[in-house]
Amino acid sequence: MPKNESQFAILESSTPWNPFDRRLTSIEPWNFQFLTALMSLITTLSIVENFIVILVTFKFKQLRQPLNYIIVNLSVADFLVSVIGGSVSIATNSQGYFFLGSWACVLEGFAVTFFGIVALWSLTILAFERYVVICKPLGNLRLRGKHSAIGILFVWIFSFIWTIPPIMGWSSYTTSKIGTTCEPNWYSGKWSDQTYIITFLTTCFIFPLMIIFISYGKLMRKLRKVSDTQGRLGSTRKPEKEVTRMVIIMIIAFLICWSPYAAFSILVTARPTIDLDPRLSAIPAFFAKTASMYNPVIYVFMNKQFRRCLLQMFHCNSKESKESNNNPTSERVGISRGHQGGEMLAIAAHITSNTSNRKSEEEQSSCNSFAQLPISDNKVCPM
Repeated sequence: MPKNESQFAILESSTPWNPFDRRLTSIEPWNFQFLTALMSLITTLSIVENFIVILVTFKFKQLRQPLNYIIVNLSVADFLVSVIGGSVSIATNSQGYFFLGSWACVLEGFAVTFFGIVALWSLTILAFERYVVICKPLGNLRLRGKHSAIGILFVWIFSFIWTIPPIMGWSSYTTSKIGTTCEPNWYSGKWSDQTYIITFLTTCFIFPLMIIFISYGKLMRKLRKVSDTQGRLGSTRKPEKEVTRMVIIMIIAFLICWSPYAAFSILVTARPTIDLDPRLSAIPAFFAKTASMYNPVIYVFMNKQFRRCLLQMFHCNSKESKESNNNPTSERVGISRGHQGGEMLAIAAHITSNTSNRKSEEEQSSCNSFAQLPISDNKVCPM
């Protein structure tokens, strides 16, 4: 028996490794068990968190504002990448190889890449819309639902255009070095594959990040200039910090998740023959998949109105519900304020109107968009 096992081991080591047939013998099974547990945790948290964001936004009327459409779009993308990419990754790591076959490899590679780019471009559109609302480069343009719809449509079409080519023949989706995940073919030395990777990284990573940094840079400079000019630090500095804090953390979290993956992709594209340990090359890809569970956590912990609506949904407060029913006028006012464009427009009005007093500014800053500013005064989230 030992002799037969020895002969089988020799035969297995001499046969070229096929990630669709068996796992790498050089990697111990506990590594795959660890990745299975990690992906199970990430996938479960991401699905639950993003589903809650979508549900709360759908349930409470004043959360359904133009900028919130982009946030919901981001949550939908993160939800789908977890359902498709996460579930496939859990299954393949539990077996130690891509036993589902090449079709599932293409599906996971496309889904993770496509929805990941949708998420990044959603952050880009969100940053650009805030820049337009505050800095007014297009004049007194009011952000409406149709503008957000156009932005969302652009995000999905643009992302599809740059992630479908590997399926159509320009490059390909293939297994990673560890054999349990699939991704664009970074490892090919062919000129056609390298041109796709360069174009893909430029249009889907570098370009959107430039828009994000330029938009928020100009927005911050505008707010600081107005704050210094008016000398009203209490009323301008606070919105300035609240506007930028949540988004900056979102961008940093996204960069932490995706920058190692992008850097690794550039490295293996520039040097396709580089010899890396399969476990080391798998770290950036698995790290990138954690991005889908960070954004909902940021929304919940950094937005007071969303937290109140979330708590109200799961822990109904009878006293607040009674007050809301007895005072429908306040409910209508809250909703109408939300339809006026949310707090970003309130800040824009504050910038263009030097005659408004501090009380009116505080009232304007209590509008209803969790994608824009945390709300501290709105105690009731009408359905």
